[in-house]
Amino acid sequence: MAGREDGIRQAGVRAVDASAWAQELLDHLRPTGQDVPRVVAWLADAVQGTASLQDDTGTLLGGTRATLDEHLVAAVTAGRIASAAWEGQGRHLRLVRVVHPNRSSAGVLAVSRETPFDRRASDIVTHTVQVIELLLKASEMTAAGRRLERATSDLRLAILQLLMVEDTVSARRVAAGLWPGLLDTDTACVYVVEGTAEERDRLAEECIGATGERALVVLCPAVDEHVIVVTPGEAEAQELRALIGPRPRTFIGGSARQSLARTATAYGQAVSALAVAHFRPDKAAVYAERTHPERLTDPAALRGWTARLLHPLDTLPHHTRAELLATTRLGLEFTAVNAAKVLGVSRNTVRARMERVEALLRTDFTDLTARAVVHLALNSQVSLADAPADPGTTEAARASLYDLLSGPAMRTWAQELLARLDQDTRDLRRSLRSWIAEGGNAERAAQTLGVHAQTVREHVRSAEPVLERQLLAGGSDLYEVVLAHLALGDLEQPALHGAKPGLPDSPVHR
Repeated sequence: MAGREDGIRQAGVRAVDASAWAQELLDHLRPTGQDVPRVVAWLADAVQGTASLQDDTGTLLGGTRATLDEHLVAAVTAGRIASAAWEGQGRHLRLVRVVHPNRSSAGVLAVSRETPFDRRASDIVTHTVQVIELLLKASEMTAAGRRLERATSDLRLAILQLLMVEDTVSARRVAAGLWPGLLDTDTACVYVVEGTAEERDRLAEECIGATGERALVVLCPAVDEHVIVVTPGEAEAQELRALIGPRPRTFIGGSARQSLARTATAYGQAVSALAVAHFRPDKAAVYAERTHPERLTDPAALRGWTARLLHPLDTLPHHTRAELLATTRLGLEFTAVNAAKVLGVSRNTVRARMERVEALLRTDFTDLTARAVVHLALNSQVSLADAPADPGTTEAARASLYDLLSGPAMRTWAQELLARLDQDTRDLRRSLRSWIAEGGNAERAAQTLGVHAQTVREHVRSAEPVLERQLLAGGSDLYEVVLAHLALGDLEQPALHGAKPGLPDSPVHR
């Protein structure tokens, strides 16, 4: 970079006192001034000439590229000589070796001026090289720190993805190297902390600090605003709740305690609770705080019905079955793209696995009622997994979906839930029922109702705070509302595998 021709120089550059230029040079080591190109530009002004810095590959790192002797440059960068001086064509040139943090490589600083290098100019060049080397080392250390942070973050995500597909053995092995004892537990809770995308990294760091490395903190690969926390202890959960208290636009949703193999289920519960947290003054909610359909039925009847529905998957190898179930749980909660990001696979893989489950269950996941029923079975399988088997009566064990949904507790819950919508004069209940019947398609629902599609969307969106459930986003909240409609007979029950008229699981069986 050429020196300024107007004679204006930085303060102290022309001063006889060496402390002036030395102080200016040291200022470049301050946190706000660490910039190699700026140092090279300062050097050009200080010696009233030009300066350039290039690495061992010839890449320009600062200043203006100069025409240099390749053999001389090679000798300097290789370390055969530490520096070189050359004079000709009215110019005086200095080449000085600049050591990089990686000792196997070095760059060269070229300084040129019209007058010979006096003691002052030589000192400036020598000390500038030292400052540049310090800045390069600091930059490399910063970059290395960032690479380590990224690697650690990727490792945390890998552990979570192993837990999502029930591979707890591999997850423990991966975690043992950096976080000994982290997964030495049979059960854990999953929390999802939501902030802004811009502040998520800082939020994750605060979550790590609050839990004292006793929890698995992961940047959600699917939602830019979410931080996922898997914690075995109750104390860490309390710390997370305290963390979001004073923070604006920050919410937290937690799961019920689950076995590590049920991390995918716990994650879905945490996301469902997070939706409720948006309507809470304390911005926090836990899945167990809400009554869910699977808790309102006879356990023996629910166990029998779930076993029959999911029986086609029982013939698969354990790993394949676990993989399909984990993928389906997430695929029913989120879009294929987001489920793929969470699992670390392609969206086509997610779709292929879910299509295989559809084929095995002989159902259609484009039907919201089918999705809700399968989701109920998957949730029930998890909730009943650790409960002692209760054979119950033969009649209970062979209960149909209609029997499960028509029980007094279920119908009361459904009526109380949907009755909240009756207070609105816009008939939100009718719009919501039509929207569900059309697979969540506002355009088709609008044609059925004879209104504009935007009206349908507004009605569904208006129903969300009334029901304290997210509907447009899909997932557990929507499926509960679908089951409420099924319990009251407002929607037709879906076709299930092997269903024939007159059999217990037939949609026309009443």
